[in-house]
Amino acid sequence: MIFLALAYWGRWISHPAAALNILGVDLPEYVKFVPEVRYGVIPVNRLVFFGPPVALAAGLILFASLQSRLHVAFRILAGVLAVPVALSMLPPAWTPGVLMTSEFRVQTILIMTLVGATFLIPLWKAILPDWLRGILFILLALLNIPAIQAFRTLLPALEKLYNKPLHAGPGMIFLVIGIGLMLVAGGMMSIQPLWGLRNSKPGD
Repeated sequence: MIFLALAYWGRWISHPAAALNILGVDLPEYVKFVPEVRYGVIPVNRLVFFGPPVALAAGLILFASLQSRLHVAFRILAGVLAVPVALSMLPPAWTPGVLMTSEFRVQTILIMTLVGATFLIPLWKAILPDWLRGILFILLALLNIPAIQAFRTLLPALEKLYNKPLHAGPGMIFLVIGIGLMLVAGGMMSIQPLWGLRNSKPGD
């Protein structure tokens, strides 16, 4: 989760001038103003850059609802943190009317779904087995791959804007690490019942 947060609020393009740094949190809005994207030369759906916050918020909700023994303070902290992460997807200078326009409707639904899901953490804890939670962790990890692919597609256009060769900043590196850790954690959780069956003795 920490690496997903570092990816979302970290620099995907680094530049000595602070105003020219591109943060993961800015990418969904920033890409709309890249000329090649505006005119359809580069077919990039800006919604793919919401993969990190969606995975982070949903991952925090899943963590807070673990059936395994977990101190209540960690559950509360994870659930509380999921709300501002979801709200970070709000567009700049938003109004209720803006949120219902076709451009922002999908992210509005995502925000409302994630915020609503935090209030149902006791329900998720009761009905979701941890092996299924592990599969969901894997799916959330894979949700971030399109953002990496889209960013790599954007790099030539960004190099043209910056008039210099560019390389992926630490934000994307953190995202790759976060994906790997989520896949490992999800895989371990999803196969946990198999280990239990293997280690159980006949007649137990």
